[in-house]
Amino acid sequence: MKVKINFMRLFTTIIGCIILAETYGQTSLEGSFVFDGELRSYRVYIPAVYNRGGPVPLLLNLHGYGSSNVEQQLYSNFTPIADTAGFIMVLPNGTTDLAGRRFWNTFGGATVDDVGFIASLIDTISSRYSIDRNRIYSTGMSNGGFMSYELACSLSHRIAAIASVTGSMIWSKYYNCQPLRPVPVMQIHGTADGTVTYTGNILFVHIDSLVAKWVRMNSCSTPPTVIPIPDINKTDNCTAERHIYTGGRNSSSVEFFKVFGGGHSWPGAPININVTCMDFNASAEIWRFLRTFRLDRHTTNNDFDISPKQPKVFPNPSQGSVSIRLAASGAAAVSVYNPVGQLIMSLQTKEQTVVINLVSNGLHLIQVHQNGKSFNTLLYNY
Repeated sequence: MKVKINFMRLFTTIIGCIILAETYGQTSLEGSFVFDGELRSYRVYIPAVYNRGGPVPLLLNLHGYGSSNVEQQLYSNFTPIADTAGFIMVLPNGTTDLAGRRFWNTFGGATVDDVGFIASLIDTISSRYSIDRNRIYSTGMSNGGFMSYELACSLSHRIAAIASVTGSMIWSKYYNCQPLRPVPVMQIHGTADGTVTYTGNILFVHIDSLVAKWVRMNSCSTPPTVIPIPDINKTDNCTAERHIYTGGRNSSSVEFFKVFGGGHSWPGAPININVTCMDFNASAEIWRFLRTFRLDRHTTNNDFDISPKQPKVFPNPSQGSVSIRLAASGAAAVSVYNPVGQLIMSLQTKEQTVVINLVSNGLHLIQVHQNGKSFNTLLYNY
């Protein structure tokens, strides 16, 4: 059967051209690729201890509304933690609204598929670096916190745990969120937050209700263990408590830092805005919480199968030599189409990994047929 391929549709819905400017000796790298017809940009922070050896965790760090990935990297100050803990951090940019402000589509007023973009971003980073797919986490500030909850709801099969700082959920998504597994959650919020108010409103969920929902969904024990945070800074006009909910399904848990008098800010940030609590460091606490969770340890067979669902094609983009790692054993048929849709290569294999060499530049479609299923991957060769 001859398959008609709509390359333009595939180009705009998966990955088109990936541009990655990399300078040896630097640790913050700029990248971009086309998703849904729009060029999406991101930054990657590579710790000095990364040696392209064993797989390392990946942390998504999402900016707030009107901010950017550069500002989020500076404000959250995760880089020294990444340097010692050895995880890779990716900081994507949201799209811009009519006023030119960057945002994540978590409020229901736009058509941008940010969940799909994040999924493609994870694939892109994983194709270039050795990422432990069982240890992918998300955190974010404000709108980035909303987006982290969005990922917990829609990408629970890929995101091991999340942490939100000054974020929440909108009511419609609060009621419709159906993760495939228990997702460990940390929430950090100030009672005097004037942007995402603690008590909620007609759009945003009350923070107590938000925490209670994830406690219920994870089947954690109540009441929580409440630990006062030492008031080490007497001039920051706020104090804090740590609420710990344990005993959840698949060893999941929920933690909540309630900041009394705290504003719309990141506790312990190098920049003090909107009444910033300086009694604890949010980034350090977030990593302490996230690092303990893995998909393969906190998931049962009743939740979902985390085995690879499709072959892995790498590197992407490539410079001629391409490896195809099959997702299962058994005979497979591999077909390669050039940028104008012509079949340029086909082969049969029983090997787990095959290597092909491309001589033409541009966007290629690689099709793998195995065990009665077909898989499509777009790859850019230059």
